[in-house]
Formats: sequence, structure tokens, C-alpha cells
Amino acid sequence: MTNATSKQGSTRVISGLAEPVDRQAAAHADLKLDARTYDRSLDCVHCGLCLPACPTYTQNGLEADSPRGRIYLMKGLAEGRIKATEQVVSHLDLCLDCRACETACPSGVVYHELIEATRAAMAPSRRRGPVEWLIDFIFYRIFPYPRRLKLAVLPARLMQRAGLWNLVTQGPLARLLPASLGKMQQMLPPEGPLWEQGLATTYPAAAPDGRKRATVAVLAGCVGSVMFQHVNRQMIRLLQHAGCDVIVPADQVCCGAILHHGGQIDEAAQFARLNIDAFTRLDSGTADGEAGIDFVVTNIAGCGAMLRDYGHLLRDDPRYADRAERFEAKVRDISEVLADLLPGPAPHAIERTVTYHDACHLAHAQKVTGPPRQLLATIPGLQVIPLPENDMCCGAAGTYNLAQPAMARELAERKIGHIKGTGSPMCVTGNVGCAMQIQSEADRLGEDLQVVHPVTLLHEAYFGKA
Repeated sequence: MTNATSKQGSTRVISGLAEPVDRQAAAHADLKLDARTYDRSLDCVHCGLCLPACPTYTQNGLEADSPRGRIYLMKGLAEGRIKATEQVVSHLDLCLDCRACETACPSGVVYHELIEATRAAMAPSRRRGPVEWLIDFIFYRIFPYPRRLKLAVLPARLMQRAGLWNLVTQGPLARLLPASLGKMQQMLPPEGPLWEQGLATTYPAAAPDGRKRATVAVLAGCVGSVMFQHVNRQMIRLLQHAGCDVIVPADQVCCGAILHHGGQIDEAAQFARLNIDAFTRLDSGTADGEAGIDFVVTNIAGCGAMLRDYGHLLRDDPRYADRAERFEAKVRDISEVLADLLPGPAPHAIERTVTYHDACHLAHAQKVTGPPRQLLATIPGLQVIPLPENDMCCGAAGTYNLAQPAMARELAERKIGHIKGTGSPMCVTGNVGCAMQIQSEADRLGEDLQVVHPVTLLHEAYFGKA
């Protein structure tokens, strides 16, 4: 860091921190950003290479709905040159935070820090109607808490068992629901237990050669542990087979992604602290217990991306900053661990044709693209057809498909069109949000498509079809 002063457009960079030239205007700006976050806007050189990577821009062609355009808006808001009108906020809200622009950017703009900080700063001043208030309540007071979510889902499960669910979801009542609530009921998987049982806290290694290769701690996820607990169980059995002792901390909580992406950063940070405490006292009961854990693993791309952002989230917390960095360094997607440790070849052939969709927060946030394909390639008989625009967002983006159902539906239809073009009756993806989005939209369109996690196919290849 230097003390040199340099001009960048209308902005001066002093001692490595950016400050607007017009400080009086900035003092009355509608958006207050940490100088380190504001600095992210200065990295953008407006080259436009992000445009074809941006899902919203590819759909509507609006500059204000591109990363470059949104950076201009956020920078203008922070400098007091632009007011936070309803139209400006709508352009920022339409961003999926999929981070595809970060992969495309030659200047290394860390866009997600800018958009997430902007949403957090503007959240207190937002006007919320009754429907928006209800959606926020569901997002932030139900989804991150598995027990509450199970209670909320229970009536729907009972109606499914009684054969009444289609009458509710496809009849006149469904047409009366606001779009967000209609999308929510559409996404509920059609089958599932009335009350999903929790996982045990320990699972011993069970490798065929008897060797123990690692100790792995598992984050089960909030929505994942309610809607896709079978994938967690399949993952654990594969880890045991790979020679891993598996620990599932009983006091773990939501990773915080739902809260963080919605601008509830303080609450997300508290979830991060709770998880760091839960995972680092696994062995010795002390804050240094993390030494016995080789990896913290999840099969949910969005959760993994959030866990890998704990260092940034808690960077100013003197008690947790260093611990967050050490925790973050141990986070792995399940595909990374299994690609390294799972013994091959798998004994059971799977004679199917599939295509693979890269979940945004796996490909763009975690930069994990090779391991899932490597694992699928080890399955005898499985034919994997390349998917056009494989890393373009499907419209799930956490809770985006509930908050922005129209754009989410357009992106899902685009994705499903590409999947149909491959001729594959099965789509494989490593994120529960993507799975629910693509499956529910395919069902709505009457497409005969099954969406599964790579773990499910691997489990079948190693242990046979259940």
C-alpha cells in the first residue's frame, strides 16, 4: 500500500482506499459503503466482457441489468450522484449474485462483495408491503431453521399423502396466490417423509482396505437437511467407504447464506460465529479442537460458497477473524473430497445418459468444475453429454426464484431448453436450489426430466440401486 494519490475518473485513491472527489455529495448519498467495499467499484474498467456471462443481461439486453451497469449505479449511489429511486433499486434487486461476472472479469472485480454490501446498506430503508413482509418472514425466520421449516412443510406433506396437494396447487386457489408464494408451493418436492429424521453425530470410517484416510465434519444445511436429507445420508456412506470418520456437529446452524444474500449481514455473521464454534470444538472441547478435522464438507454449492466467505464476513471481528480464516481453509465441496479419496472403480454400471449443470456457487464462487465431472466419468456405463451454457444460472440463486419469479422462470426455461437439446432425460447438479428450480419448472412444462445430485449417482454406482 502506498501513499500515492492517483486519479481514476471522478474518484481519487488515497492510501489504497477510494474516496469520492465530491465529499459533500457523498456525505448525503443514499448508499453508505465501507471504503474497502467501495474500492471494488474502481476495479471495473467497463470492458463489457461480463455482459454475455450475465443471465439478466442476456435475457433483456438492458445495460442497467448487467454487472457493468449495476457497478455504475452502485458507485453513483455511493458518491451521491444517483438517488435510490424505485427503478434504480429494481435493477439492483434483479441481480442473481451468481458471480458469473467474476469468472469472466479480466480485472478481478469481486462483484459479490459490492452487491451484497449494497443490499445490506439499503435494507433498513426499504418499504415492504404485506406480501413482501410475509416473504421476508419465511426467508429469514423459517428457512434457516430446520425445525421450523419441517413444521411449515408438514401440512403440505400431509396433503400430499391424502392426495389433496394437486387440488390446492393446481386449482383455482393456486391462481389467487401471489407469484412468490405460488412459486414456493410449486418447488416442494413431491415425495418426502412427514418428519425428516436428523443425522447421527458420528459415523466411523468403513473403507474396504480398513484404512482411515481423513476426519471429515459435515454441514447438513437447513433446507438441504429437510428436503434432501437422503443426499446427506448417501454422502456420509460414500465418505465412510472412502475411509473417512464423519462427524456431524449437533449444534451446527444454517450457513447464513440466505440471510447474507438478503442483506441481513449481522445475523449471517452471528450464524458464522456459531458454526465456527460448533465445528472447532469437535474433538477436544476447546477452541483449538479444529486441529483434528481435516475437512469441513457440504454437498450444497450455496452453503460451501458461504462457508468459504466466513473470513471476509468476520474480517473485523477481533475474536473470530483468525478463526474464520482457518475454518474457511478447511471447507470443501463433497466432490473435491470424493475425487481424491473414493476408491475406484465403482462396481455397479449405470446405463444412462445424463448432462451436467454447473451450479453457480460451485463453478463461479468456489471455482470447482473438474471434480464433479471426474467423478461422473468413473461410473461405468454412464454417458455424460455436454450442456450448452452449462454454467449459466438456472434462476434458483438461493431465494431469488421466490423474490424474482418472472426472471427466474425465464432463466429456468432457457436452461431446460438446453437440457432438452442434449437428449438427456436426467440432469445432474450439485446444489439443492438448482435441483428444486430445474425439477419444478420441468414439471410445470410437462417435461420428462429427472434432476439428481452427483452423490446420488455415485451412491448407486458403489452400493447398487436402493
